[in-house]
Amino acid sequence: MGSWRLVSYEVRDGAGVLVGYPLGEDAMGYLVYTVDGFMSVQIMRLGRPRYQAGGLGDGTDAESAAAARGYVAYAGPYHVERDSVVVHEPEVSLFPNWVHAPAAREVVLVEPRLELTNPETLPYGGRELTAVLRWERFERRGSAT
Repeated sequence: MGSWRLVSYEVRDGAGVLVGYPLGEDAMGYLVYTVDGFMSVQIMRLGRPRYQAGGLGDGTDAESAAAARGYVAYAGPYHVERDSVVVHEPEVSLFPNWVHAPAAREVVLVEPRLELTNPETLPYGGRELTAVLRWERFERRGSAT
């Protein structure tokens, strides 16, 4: 439980060899798990171009597509299976295919670090890859613990 800041998001092939960083080596993001069983994750590529028009819904189709390609977001309930697997159950997602599609993640927790890995490869850019996301516990400076 708690809040986590992204350290790295990378994809690896079936042999565990680093293939790349889907949102860049400097991607930024947050992951939140609440006590009542809710989770939310937001990850973005830094330096995404701003829309020329100022309004939220005013981007061109090309601007909107580029913004979406540089962002991962979903949220919903979660539950823990065994000590080393968490299952996310997205009810909302930027990527429509993940809505109501439970996603298991293998967990390695060594405070203050958390690593999440998909146990089975996933399609990405025409290949079957494993995502490895490393997080660090996040506490706002000056917040009470």
